[in-house]
Amino acid sequence: MQYDVIVIGSGPGGYVAAIRCAQLGLKTACIEKYATYGGTCLNVGCIPSKALLDSSEHYYNASHAFKTHGINLDNLSLDMAQLMKRKTDVVAKNTGGITFLFKKNKIDGYQGIGSFKDKNTISIKKPDGTEQEITGKNIIIATGSKPSSLPFIQIDKKRIITSTEALTLTEVPKHLILIGGGVIGLELGSVYSRLGAKVSVIEFMDSIIPTMDRGLGKELQKVLSKQGMEFYTGHKVTGATVKGKEVTVTFDAPNSDKKELKGDYCLVAVGRIAYTDGLGLDKIGLTVEERGRKITVNDHLETSVKGVYAIGDVIKGAMLAHKAEDEGTFVAESIVGQKPHINYNLIPGVVYTWPEVAAVGQTEEQLKAANVKYKTGSFPFRASGRAVASGDMDGFVKVLADAATDEILGVHIIGPRAADMIAEAVCAMEFRASAEDVSRMSHAHPTYTEAFREACLAATDNRPIHI
Repeated sequence: MQYDVIVIGSGPGGYVAAIRCAQLGLKTACIEKYATYGGTCLNVGCIPSKALLDSSEHYYNASHAFKTHGINLDNLSLDMAQLMKRKTDVVAKNTGGITFLFKKNKIDGYQGIGSFKDKNTISIKKPDGTEQEITGKNIIIATGSKPSSLPFIQIDKKRIITSTEALTLTEVPKHLILIGGGVIGLELGSVYSRLGAKVSVIEFMDSIIPTMDRGLGKELQKVLSKQGMEFYTGHKVTGATVKGKEVTVTFDAPNSDKKELKGDYCLVAVGRIAYTDGLGLDKIGLTVEERGRKITVNDHLETSVKGVYAIGDVIKGAMLAHKAEDEGTFVAESIVGQKPHINYNLIPGVVYTWPEVAAVGQTEEQLKAANVKYKTGSFPFRASGRAVASGDMDGFVKVLADAATDEILGVHIIGPRAADMIAEAVCAMEFRASAEDVSRMSHAHPTYTEAFREACLAATDNRPIHI
């Protein structure tokens, strides 16, 4: 079969690239090694984790917050099997949606492992062992990433697990030891903490979510500690062993003291690594960077081999589904001669704990390092009428604006529905709005987004209304 475009991988980057290519009139194929489309995000990442986060939030609220609303429950119980079944159903609906979209856009889907025979020929090894070859004028590599580990830890997928196994546990851990205080670990740790597990977080850096604005990490740790999670920041894990149903994790404190924790599960969440195994990149003269196995691309996301592109987790930048989606669209439109653009400074990052954490643009630490003169405006959710009404008063909105021009340089939110609120900040910053621009826009009352307006008022002329 001859195609205009062959996409290897059907995650958010791959399936969006395939759909956009088809919309632009290109004959398109997409190769997926698993039985369902959607990649890590839809199958063992974003979607199932959010399903579990929502379910665990309902359970936590029922057991901790309903009484304040005048709702009394007797004999509250957790049906773990039903909770996981719902998660599986959510995944099935989303992956089934990709199948529908491929049919709608006349995209040919192939199941199997795709690898290069040459720069225009892809060999597909199918699950039954047979092989098939297809050719394409353009190839898009969108094979995503997989969980990484520490070299001295043996993941057995039973007691020492990754995020993949954490999505299918049949019981609530008594004590979950979490190695890594980043996004993935904190989200899954929140799930099981809400369901009743003791959760201990060991983080090498001196703050959780260390790549985000430090104020967000400090506030999130305070809130999650109130919910029962415990934290060991600035600690270095040295080992993890299993004996029967017990896991022992050893680690060093900042003062070099030796410590250990014992639990029934240990979740290793120390990041992800690009998945390029089996692609046969060497057959077309491509190599990967030693650290992270990333594929090098130019500003058009094209590799050193003409007509071969790479997007998403296999190239530089944040490993985010929406970044991959934007890059998939970018490459599709570039192939047909359009001039798309991506502003990598405005790719938002989100942590789906509760409260949620979201940010876009520059952090205070980055602005200080670059010697940029800036001003800050902050507004706490405890002063938001909507937040008081819903009982979600933890957190704040922080706006960073240029000291001279008032242009918004960064927005950092921890609070209710921050994941949705950050879109307004992205929109404002894409059009280079000033803090005053946002402060003069009407915001419906009462809403959480009024907190963003108030933070902009604080940044503009230190004149928030409600504090």
